[in-house]
Amino acid sequence: MTKHGDETGSPSGPPLTPDGRYIVVRGRLWRAADPHLPSERRQGLVDELMAARRAVASARHSGDGAAETAAHAAVDKAKVALGERGSPWWTDGAPDLNRRMAKNTCYAEWYKNVVSDQ
Repeated sequence: MTKHGDETGSPSGPPLTPDGRYIVVRGRLWRAADPHLPSERRQGLVDELMAARRAVASARHSGDGAAETAAHAAVDKAKVALGERGSPWWTDGAPDLNRRMAKNTCYAEWYKNVVSDQ
């Protein structure tokens, strides 16, 4: 979504894998936004995503199932446009490891070093 912390786990956000493809949250890889998106486009999509998340919360609070379904669809649309869901934004044929535990992937050694530095 927005700029993330570096691979050392800086306070500005979660650790970002050295190749920039994933952030790590509670040991799990989550696909990062496409770094090739122009900053204005990225910010517009982040704004849409945040509005859609607020709409999910509002619909849940009011018990409006149809509105919640529509809001979830808007969240998904924004996340796909950001590159966080859907087809991977990289083109080198590397597999998508989204939602996998970092310790069980090719990032295991890197992650072990990141965790030990914190």
